[in-house]
Amino acid sequence: MDQDSHCTAERELLEAVSRITTSSTTNPSDEEENEPKAEISCPVRKENPEKDDTQDSSATLSPNSSMTTKELQEYWRNEKRQCKQIKLLFEIPSTRIVEHHLSKYVMYKIIILQTGSFDSNKSIIERRYSDFEKLHRNLLEEFSEELEDVTFPKKTLTGNFTEEIINERKLAFKDYLRLLYSMKYIRRSKKFIDFLTRPELQEAYGCLRGGQYTKALEILLEVIGLQERLTRGNPVAIVPTLCAIVVCHKDLENPASAFEYGEKALSRLCVHTSHRYYMPLLETMIALAYELGKDFLSLQEKLEEWKTKKDPIRVFTLKELAVREYVR
Repeated sequence: MDQDSHCTAERELLEAVSRITTSSTTNPSDEEENEPKAEISCPVRKENPEKDDTQDSSATLSPNSSMTTKELQEYWRNEKRQCKQIKLLFEIPSTRIVEHHLSKYVMYKIIILQTGSFDSNKSIIERRYSDFEKLHRNLLEEFSEELEDVTFPKKTLTGNFTEEIINERKLAFKDYLRLLYSMKYIRRSKKFIDFLTRPELQEAYGCLRGGQYTKALEILLEVIGLQERLTRGNPVAIVPTLCAIVVCHKDLENPASAFEYGEKALSRLCVHTSHRYYMPLLETMIALAYELGKDFLSLQEKLEEWKTKKDPIRVFTLKELAVREYVR
């Protein structure tokens, strides 16, 4: 392809992506927002963003002029994927009673799956009554108006472990999660997403910090699918988890798998080069590409370009960033 044709292709891709981004920001009517139906997840408002990600979440989603044709094509594909209709279902099929020498409580098994086709990647988590209670209390701080007519199952002084009460709560919590998910701003809120993913992520990062990379990787791979579904309109949100998977694979001497997940993370940062993970990820990808005999010059060029635009500050390695996540 000659230079003129190459430029023409880039301009056409830029215009196409711009049209997609513009059409994705159309706001639904109030009536549509309140309907518990499949959503079209496009760029969205981000409630209570983490301090470190504030600058990144406010960055424009339009591609910049320095992107190559290949990067533009990948960006376009990602944008189209974000606009797919999705809907999650919540089931609570069973419970188990946990007894310690000083406490006793019920754990509710929650199955989360995507509708529309057979979901082989369903997510399974467990939460207790106090976890639901904390979620409701936290949501009331921000969404009191939306939740004013929502009834939360109350504690009882006796009978909490009877089959009748447990079954009632199973149904109540199932309806409660379904109702929360039907409200757009609640299902996209950090508090709701944390309820469904944070305990597992905390355990995974604890294993990572303790050098238990196999266990950490097992948990991260289980939670990444759910985390991705819950943050469809904000693909950058799962970059830390993807990078933690890279770190685990790298320390387990699986460079090919580490590179694969590194590419996924890097594709989500192509227009977010100010993200705290961008430069450490580039450095890791360069080392992995060199080890695997892949082309690392393009990655090296991106790194040098980044360094010329940024002030010389101390930057953590990818592993140093990962072990700092979810530190209480």
